[in-house]
Amino acid sequence: MTLDASRRDFMKRAAAGLTVAAGVPAQPKKAPNGPVLAYVGAYSSPQGPEGSRGRGEGIYLFEMDPANGNLKQRELFPEGMNPSCLALDPSRTHLYAANETSTFGGAASGSVSAFSIDRPTGRLTLLNTVSSQGAGPAHLSVHPSGRYVLVANYAGGTIAVLPIKPGGSLGAASDIKEDKGSSDPSKTGSSAPPGSFAISGHEHPHAHMIQADPSGKFVLATDLALDRINVWKFDLETGKLSANYPASVSVPPGDGPRHFAFHPNGHWVFSIQEESSTIIRFDWDAAHGTLTPRQTISSLPAGFKGTDYTSEIMVSTNGRFLYAGNRLHDSIAVFSIGPAGYLMFSSEEWTRGDYPRSFNFDPTGRFLYSCNQRADAITGFRVDPNSGRLAFTGQYVAVGTPSCIVFLGGK
Repeated sequence: MTLDASRRDFMKRAAAGLTVAAGVPAQPKKAPNGPVLAYVGAYSSPQGPEGSRGRGEGIYLFEMDPANGNLKQRELFPEGMNPSCLALDPSRTHLYAANETSTFGGAASGSVSAFSIDRPTGRLTLLNTVSSQGAGPAHLSVHPSGRYVLVANYAGGTIAVLPIKPGGSLGAASDIKEDKGSSDPSKTGSSAPPGSFAISGHEHPHAHMIQADPSGKFVLATDLALDRINVWKFDLETGKLSANYPASVSVPPGDGPRHFAFHPNGHWVFSIQEESSTIIRFDWDAAHGTLTPRQTISSLPAGFKGTDYTSEIMVSTNGRFLYAGNRLHDSIAVFSIGPAGYLMFSSEEWTRGDYPRSFNFDPTGRFLYSCNQRADAITGFRVDPNSGRLAFTGQYVAVGTPSCIVFLGGK
């Protein structure tokens, strides 16, 4: 991959002069004494992503060496229902998996599985599996209270709230919301690069990500097809979602909001648009649950022409940098975050693999791991806490169609 060296070096020098966001520590956490455990979800069904065959075998358990970031497989928990998204509860005693399928229990729905975690081995025990209340669940998260799982059903265009019972198993949905609206399925993103043909996903509503705000009082959910981020009020006691005002914020037509990330300070939200390869920085009003756009910036190098689909977006553990995944361009872009939350391009790194579906940091923020879906491999990178740059560790970890990685922590 050819990178624009002059642009990169210039932006690095410019970013070096930025002040760190107020109240955010400059250094990552210290490395733990013992090994760190991680779970990897993979597409494992003949009906895999984008019409391809899943080559994974279920949920993988890895041990990470905190000295060099190397991953070593410990166990495999076979699962043939595409456990493509994983989430841990706040106590790190239970794991939840969104099974990205189109049928469950004879209905047009995917499912969510609950597992208990044996510490310190990390072994999983299946507790139960329930309907996700919509086909093709693409994302799930656990409410900050640890009392609910929130799930977004991409193919079904719905979101659902699943109560967590005592012991960690899941109950029937306490609420379900169906996205309403229409869009032009042939329209490319308004902000897409020249020559882009990224026009998929606008034929009907597609809920793509769901997550509560840090307070747990609001729930945000993207709909890629409708080009908006919905905001709901959340009742902790009943597990019900109710209308907020305004009910949503829109992005430019055809841009397709995919994922979003809160800054550690709780005041800023960064949304990545799948079909325009842009990042929008919003101010977040935690009292009223409103998003106000302040900046839009490309996730791609200056002058890029052609098609790209973005994937993941995350803020570094020290709050100084934002990372954005580009599929087809196969890179992770790094942006410095200024004191007022504005982004400036800092660097980019080739993922050493094809189609990075997601990535994540280890618990210390010293390493980043890219799940390269079409390369059947996870690649590791060391994170420079001062510049945000990624340096390839040299390790390729073989996993069929990997889709996500989450870290349990040390023993």
